[in-house]
Amino acid sequence: MDAIHSKSIFVYGQVKRGLRSGRYAPGQRIDPAALAAEFNTSATPVRFALYRLVGETLIVDHARDGLHVPLLNEVALRDLYDWMEHLLLAACDIDVSRVAAKAQPLALASADDDRVKLTWQLFDTIARATAHSSLHHAVKQANDRLAPIRQVTQGLLKHGFEELSELIRLWQARDIPNLKFALRDYHEYRKQLVPRIVALLSERSGHFH
Repeated sequence: MDAIHSKSIFVYGQVKRGLRSGRYAPGQRIDPAALAAEFNTSATPVRFALYRLVGETLIVDHARDGLHVPLLNEVALRDLYDWMEHLLLAACDIDVSRVAAKAQPLALASADDDRVKLTWQLFDTIARATAHSSLHHAVKQANDRLAPIRQVTQGLLKHGFEELSELIRLWQARDIPNLKFALRDYHEYRKQLVPRIVALLSERSGHFH
């Protein structure tokens, strides 16, 4: 059982990284048999790993149609952006000055950098700095749910490099009032784009069928 548990943890981590990196896109079917073959394991640890991800809402179970990366509608996506915004603003309202010296610096050097990864890291860093584990956990979950969407929609965003650079700069400077304004603008822009984002996600998900 220990071997199954260890393998399940490994598969869970690999699939979760794949979701963050864009290897698995919204609407894509996750094939347990293919994962078992890829990771040279039996079906049992793969099933445990995938249903752990179902419990985290990072994968959805469509019963006869199998397991898929969630494909959100407009209401659900707008709600998710709204939730992330509220979590980050709540984090900003908690004193973070005491962790300023410990926080790992973030840097966005060029437009070719992995903006999706850096966005995840920035939002995670802000939440972790509060030292409130429940808030940090909620941000991690929302971050993971948004990561596949961020991968697909980068091309829709104007000035994405400048936008993220400014968020990082404000966080590094601990300019919390202006960071809160910037976070509101960041999420408002995406909420305005929700119809276009959902249309793009739906169009791309058609390639998986």
